[in-house]
Amino acid sequence: MHHDTPVGGHRGRWKTAELVARNYWWLGVTKEVGRYVDGYNACQRYKNRSEAPAGKLMPNTIPEKPWSHILADFITKLLLAQGYDAILVVCDCFSKMVHFIATIEKTSAKGLAKLFQDHV
Repeated sequence: MHHDTPVGGHRGRWKTAELVARNYWWLGVTKEVGRYVDGYNACQRYKNRSEAPAGKLMPNTIPEKPWSHILADFITKLLLAQGYDAILVVCDCFSKMVHFIATIEKTSAKGLAKLFQDHV
């Protein structure tokens, strides 16, 4: 009644808490009103943002030769198979060539470097 209606006016958490406190009071009224206003869908969608816009998206640079730009990621939480429970995926951005390397989930940085050196 004090926030959602045109008379309430969606005035924010402090003004709404003040309007509610004129007629009602209970322990934690300000917190509860604040949670309600912060979670109200229309207010969240139309709220003015104080930060500057992020700017235009820029495309990634296109690699000029194979294996100059690579991506690497782990696939983890796999069932144990021959002592391995993860896969290291290394992809070349130019040729889209992919290496799948069986490994364990708790591979250290040194182990990752060794896998990369041996297989890629």
